[in-house]
Amino acid sequence: MDPIAPELLMTLAGGAASAAGQQLWTSLRDLVRRRSRAAAADGEDLTPEGEEQWRALDEASDDARRARELAEVLARRARQDPAFAEALQLWRRQAEAAREETTGRGDVHNTVSGGTQTNVVQARDIHGSLNFGG
Repeated sequence: MDPIAPELLMTLAGGAASAAGQQLWTSLRDLVRRRSRAAAADGEDLTPEGEEQWRALDEASDDARRARELAEVLARRARQDPAFAEALQLWRRQAEAAREETTGRGDVHNTVSGGTQTNVVQARDIHGSLNFGG
């Protein structure tokens, strides 16, 4: 399984995604908190690996280092626990779809032709006004 992109984790942790994205961030916390079946069978009562990293990123969603650490922990757990890997893969598909709904695919296709143009702007996701002066 490929690692989860730290940027995806940062987007969801920062609440920049839709309400569905925020729910996915919470569902990742729940997934991280789940103990492996082997740990439960052994009677282990340890904090599941990744909870500390999840909480750290939740507190500082713009910290790329924390996002990478969480992504690494998730990948390690997925390699060790097939049930976790399967649940994480499902979560990842849902998270990527939610981010795509919010941000789009990122494709841009603009054509400016004919005549003389002034004040041509190529932009995305503008929140507020544009002022060209004068």
